Amino acid sequence: MLLVVVIGGGLGGGDSGDSGGHKQHGKAAHRTAAKRSKVPATYTVESGDTLISIAREFGVTVARIVELNPEVDPQILIAGEELKLR
Repeated sequence: MLLVVVIGGGLGGGDSGDSGGHKQHGKAAHRTAAKRSKVPATYTVESGDTLISIAREFGVTVARIVELNPEVDPQILIAGEELKLR
């Protein structure tokens, strides 16, 4: 089975999962820092994933995922495809 997911929007580095550029404080900042320190080396794309959702889940930017995976079409993710995250 082949699943193709098309995403829209820009691929600039501005989408880091941060809401509106506001600094996080307290528990939220701690959870974000903990999440980023546990970023896996790779991630296997699942049905319904987008680069934005993956970036937010692991606290990396879309631009960084694109940079690490030049062979991947950022507009089309295929379930089962493996992406480098660090």
